[in-house]
Amino acid sequence: MTVVEEMHERYGATFETRAGRDVVRDYGRPARTHGAVRKGAAVIEMGYGVVVVEGDDRVAFVDNAVSNRVPDADGEGVYALLLDPQGRIETDMYVYNAGERLLCFTPPERAEPLVEDWSEKVFIQDVAVRDASTEFGVFGVHGPKSTEKVASVLNGAGAPEPALSFVRGSMGDAGVTVIAGDGLAGEEGYEVVCAADAAADVFDTLLTNGMNAVPFGYATWDTLTAEAGTPLFDTELQGRVPNVLGLRNALDFEKGCYVGQEVVSKVENRGQPSKRLVGLRPEELPAAGAAVFDGDASVGEVTRAVESPTLEAPVALALVDFELDADAVQVRVDEREVAAEVASLPFVEGSDASRRLPTYVGRE
Repeated sequence: MTVVEEMHERYGATFETRAGRDVVRDYGRPARTHGAVRKGAAVIEMGYGVVVVEGDDRVAFVDNAVSNRVPDADGEGVYALLLDPQGRIETDMYVYNAGERLLCFTPPERAEPLVEDWSEKVFIQDVAVRDASTEFGVFGVHGPKSTEKVASVLNGAGAPEPALSFVRGSMGDAGVTVIAGDGLAGEEGYEVVCAADAAADVFDTLLTNGMNAVPFGYATWDTLTAEAGTPLFDTELQGRVPNVLGLRNALDFEKGCYVGQEVVSKVENRGQPSKRLVGLRPEELPAAGAAVFDGDASVGEVTRAVESPTLEAPVALALVDFELDADAVQVRVDEREVAAEVASLPFVEGSDASRRLPTYVGRE
């Protein structure tokens, strides 16, 4: 559940349930709000699960579990994956070193299973794991003027850099942590973290104090991240090997062993995965799971598709055979096959680039 539901209602929000958590879908006219994000600064309440890891062995414990190297310095973060023995993604997460504890931001439905899994694996280590999802409010600030927006209301610190580093300060009377974003919406961005009981005041400050900002919901988040070419957990990542997604920013190929590493390393050493993630510009909007054809051959499937407010046309992400070398394919829509251009990602270039843009060694 959102931690500031009454405030969202005051702004005319409609809600939907995603992964068992109520989030804001939109405040009316999501396509128009999309344009406001692209031109200025806007605020969304993020629906993360939050897992806290404490104890003297916290960094080593989490580092041994995930696909990327966990920072050992306060104020730094990393994007990482938890894999199963077959190398498939069980969850993605952001791991932040907050001094005497690590904060792991996960998809909301993955926090509780992660706590259960890690708690069962603690033996003689000094590690304590708990679900703290209800203890925090997290707000994303996105747009080409988001740095100006944050600077106009943040006291006691400057805007952090580089991506996933963070600073502590205050907004009004509330203490906050401000994290530099990794460009998932294709624009400059930050995440503002506060205690749940201060979330209403922080949300109000972000919207009404300093430089103007508008609220937006997950309907707009979907179109922004699609235009930016950002693969997301629910639609692209879950259950897939990260090499297929070109998700190199989540992998450290030099670190020690973690569950699933052998598969990831084997695919890396082979030089190419079986599939790759591409952009499509179909003539009509397909559904997720729609088949992709190159002539008579089935070569993949759509993972998600949206009507792009910026391009005023459908765009889609699709997993296709790695060797596909066609400029155009066909996509199944309502039992028909419609033409689709194979497009480079991102579809739209904004003030920042998503760090999750698919990257494949040896392929431009």
